[in-house]
Formats: sequence, C-alpha cells, structure tokens
Amino acid sequence: MTVDQIASVTDRRGSAPAAGPVTSRPHTSIATRRHRAFYMFASPWIIGFALLTIAPMAYALWLSFTTFDGISPRWHYVGFGNYRELFSDAQTWKSLGRTGLFAITSVPLSIIAGLGLAVLVNRPLKARGLFRTLLYLPAVVPPVGAGIAFKQLFDQNSGAANGVLNLFGIDALGWLADPYARYVLIMTVLWTAGNIMIISLAGLQDIPRELLEAARIDGASAWRSFRSITVPLLSPVLLFQTVTGVIASVQTIMPLLLAPDSTPAGITALPQSNYLYMMHVFAEYFAFGRYGYASALLWVLFVLILVATGLIFKATSGVVFYNVDPEAKK
Repeated sequence: MTVDQIASVTDRRGSAPAAGPVTSRPHTSIATRRHRAFYMFASPWIIGFALLTIAPMAYALWLSFTTFDGISPRWHYVGFGNYRELFSDAQTWKSLGRTGLFAITSVPLSIIAGLGLAVLVNRPLKARGLFRTLLYLPAVVPPVGAGIAFKQLFDQNSGAANGVLNLFGIDALGWLADPYARYVLIMTVLWTAGNIMIISLAGLQDIPRELLEAARIDGASAWRSFRSITVPLLSPVLLFQTVTGVIASVQTIMPLLLAPDSTPAGITALPQSNYLYMMHVFAEYFAFGRYGYASALLWVLFVLILVATGLIFKATSGVVFYNVDPEAKK
C-alpha cells in the first residue's frame, strides 16, 4: 500500500489508529539547567540578603523620614527634616572629621604592617608555618574579647601598660582618656594586622619568580625589586585592602568596647578623640532614642562610603596593574 492510499484510508475513517500516547518533553538547554542550578544553590544567600540586608535598609530609610523613638506609637513624618538637622549638627561634623582622620591614619599603618609581616614570613625561615599561625591568631579573636583585653591592659590603675612604666619610674598614664585614647584605638587596629598579612602573602606568592630572578641578575637591589616589581604586581591586593580597610574603619565599634562605661548613657562620655561617627550614631539610637535621626545618619554614612570607594577606584585607576595572561585577552 502506497502512502497516498494510506492517507486516503485515514481520511475516510477520520483518523489513523492510535499507536499509543505520544508525549513530548520540553527541550532544556545546558545553559538553562546551569542557571537553575546556580540560583538553587545561591537561593539561601539571596533570601538571607533580601531579608537581613535589603529589608532592614529599606526600614531604616523609612525611619529616617520620621520622628520615631523606638517605643512610642506617636511618631510624625518630617520629610527631610532629619537630614537638614544632620547637616547643621556640629557634633555630626566633628565626629565625621575624627572618623576621617582615624581612617587616614589606621588604614595605611595596618596595610604597611600586614605587608611587612607577609614579606617576613614569605622568606625561607625555619618554623615558618608556626610564625604564620602565631601572627594570624590575633585576627581570629572576637572584637569583644580583644576590646576587653585592651581595656584591662591599658587600665590606669591595674593595667599592665602602666605597670611597665612604673618599672622605669614613669607615672601612670590615662591611656583610655584624651590625648592617649586615639593611640590605643590605633593599636587595636594593628592588633589584627595578621588578616592583612594572609592576603598579602597570597599576593606575594602569586608573583612570578622569573621576574624577581631576572631583576637580581640585572643587578637590582632587593629594595629596587620590591619597589619596581613586587608593589606594582601587588597593587590589586593593596587596592582591595584599602577599600575594605576604609569601610571597616568608618564602622568600627572598638571605642565602645574601650569605653570606661559601655552603657548607652555612658557612651556620651567617651574621650573626644574616640567619639567617632558610629559612636555618634550609637548615642542617638540608644542614649537619646532618636531612631529617625540616627537612621538618617546611617544613610548619609552609606552614601559617603559609596563616594569614598568610587574616589579610591578613580584615583588608583592608573597605578593598579593586573597580571593577566595575554592569551586570556583573545
């Protein structure tokens, strides 16, 4: 029977005999399956980011336009009133200036200290792994524990720092009061230089040894090789440490842990040199109950961090070098 004959028979009978159910599966490309797998594995983080970051930020933004005090149901919408008050508040500008000075001082010192330690432990020394572990240990100490330890260490009456000074006949100093409180705060930052050391060490080990060997054969000194080869190739790592260091320095809570009285009311009695921007925010939140005004302070800080980060990237665009394989550009 020919095909035409089968078609004619099918037309007369209405339909051909069913050979069984025919199902078709939708075609799913490999890329689509990979995308689904990615979002499935990333969904816990995405949900957590939305609930624990985006939602609180949106709530704080709404609070910044109100007079909410955290307790009373009687609050008022004031529009940009909190922001207008913020820019006319002398304490806000003073705390912001101290925070900027602290960031300018502590970030370069911590990067230099971390890089110096990384260069030291990158050398072929005996027990090098032990030294790396010991230098990194302070970085894993919780900030609360480190704050309490420094508070006891520099206590004016029973601290070990004044005990050492007494051995040399020097009178006890008020380390946690002005003008010495700022130096103790910087010491707490340098205490965690091991974290920067680990990142710098990874960057040092990624530098091709052939370049350093060629410089040595050409007669370059160790300092010249470090300045002309190591630092330029390490510039992406230094940029990363600068950006994260600035962000961390403007959000530091260590002055709160070093305060003689860490209660919300006692935070206003902090040494003026350690009354940073976040301490001002903390005081407005918990000492004065001005949730709306404090939320406005936080949002201004968020914008300032974005601006500072953009300026850092802009200023370093011509001095940061990325070690990219020429074949990878094709």
